[in-house]
Amino acid sequence: MTGRSEFELSQIFFLLFLLLYTSSYAIIARFRRRDSDDYFSTDEDEATVYKISLWLCTFSLAVSVGAALLLPISIVSNEVLILYPSSYYVKWLNSSLIQGLWNHVFLFSNLSLFMLLPFAYFFTESEGFTGYRKCLMARVYETTVVLVLLSILVLGMTYIMSALIDKDKSSIQTLLNLWSYYLPFLYSCISFLGVLMLLLCTPLGFVRLFSVVGQFLVKPQFLRDVNEEFYVARLEEDCVRRRLTLARTTGRTYLSPPPMSPPPSAMSCDDLDSTVMGLQNGALQSGLGEALSRVERRRRILDKQRHTSSVQRNIVYPLAMLLLLILTGGTVFMVAQNTVLLLVGIKALPLSTKQFTLGIASLSKLGLFGATLEIILIFYLMTTSSIGLYTLPFLSGVRPKARLTPLTHVIVNCGLVLILSSALPLLSRILGITNFDLLGDFGRIEWLGNFKIVLLYNLVFAAAATLCLVNKFTATVRRELYARLINLFSSRQQTNWPAAANTTPSPTAPMFATTTVEKED
Repeated sequence: MTGRSEFELSQIFFLLFLLLYTSSYAIIARFRRRDSDDYFSTDEDEATVYKISLWLCTFSLAVSVGAALLLPISIVSNEVLILYPSSYYVKWLNSSLIQGLWNHVFLFSNLSLFMLLPFAYFFTESEGFTGYRKCLMARVYETTVVLVLLSILVLGMTYIMSALIDKDKSSIQTLLNLWSYYLPFLYSCISFLGVLMLLLCTPLGFVRLFSVVGQFLVKPQFLRDVNEEFYVARLEEDCVRRRLTLARTTGRTYLSPPPMSPPPSAMSCDDLDSTVMGLQNGALQSGLGEALSRVERRRRILDKQRHTSSVQRNIVYPLAMLLLLILTGGTVFMVAQNTVLLLVGIKALPLSTKQFTLGIASLSKLGLFGATLEIILIFYLMTTSSIGLYTLPFLSGVRPKARLTPLTHVIVNCGLVLILSSALPLLSRILGITNFDLLGDFGRIEWLGNFKIVLLYNLVFAAAATLCLVNKFTATVRRELYARLINLFSSRQQTNWPAAANTTPSPTAPMFATTTVEKED
């Protein structure tokens, strides 16, 4: 490769990174908290620490977005070179560019995951060593020492794990071979953890996405009565407003009798009363004020939904649900097909170390249409995994909220997104969504060549996705059938018990009858 080609590639990489960094900063700026508890504008050292940590998070999120876009960019580049092989405007698009992109993303993923994000977290939590003057450099020294100790601990655990897995490589020479053995092995373990997280998140995201779409789109009239919900929300708003006025004047929530309760979808007045039972004076008014703003927001949303057109309500919603069902069914079908091909021996394992050349042939049997379908399914997996990530109960506490996410939660979320984004190309290749080979060090991850792991992953993914969908669409019917059976069984018991009580002869009746006859004789 000539010096001019390297300079052109570096310019393309810089422009792509600048675009990703700008978009990542806009995303973080939307979610990060900006109040005085998280950003000390009066303290210069705190402001500097905050800015440095924010820059590191933005860089890591840009790398995450780049890792998620690796396969779509590669597939699009291959199809463009097939359609326009001799065009002057796509001469810059070649195999060296795509190969370099994969290598840079792999390198920066390791750097962000093992260096930048831990440094950002410890830097925000550091205060400097005891006995030293409180300044910025003292916090840098403390963060560096803690990070070095953590690195030694992680490398020691990595050496023990590699010795347990492969005893032939547990020697002193391999212990010193840090860059070429232990870091790839550690990244292989992290990628395996990311693939397992995707195995949990993606099927849950399939189900959760139907609910999310149902929240943004108005259901047809026969599925949901928006007018009734609006009137209930308006009554609830009047109820909470009266209680707030009463609390400001008398200090009590409401007089007897208690107000009516809205449906379970909204917060009832009794729930509000139990929530603010222990609050006094200003705290009581604050709690009711927050409840009132929440109810007003719900009422405005319902008012907006009930004024939507009938076309959007009766056509857009069914089409959106049908599209989600087709995408989910297509994903499960491709995973099942990939499983059968793996069992037969037609499909190769995702481990790949060969050099790939762009523009030779389409990797899909359907050509451009098949490549477009692969890209859509990859983005669909990306969306469902992101939604399903925060559906997990142990991660719901760090879910980002607009303008309310503290910096430590931003760092944790960037780490989670980086792990999932780095594992997304592996997931797409393992499940057979695309036939594009994993380039660079992504294709040299050792466990990708294990037939049992790949086959078991396909089977578990297909079974989990199918069970989640069946549970989603049959839960209401199963609950109704169970309730009907319980009611039928209880009603039969109630009808049989009085009949049995009436037909049972009394043990004292014959005795009284015989005694009466004897006396007459």
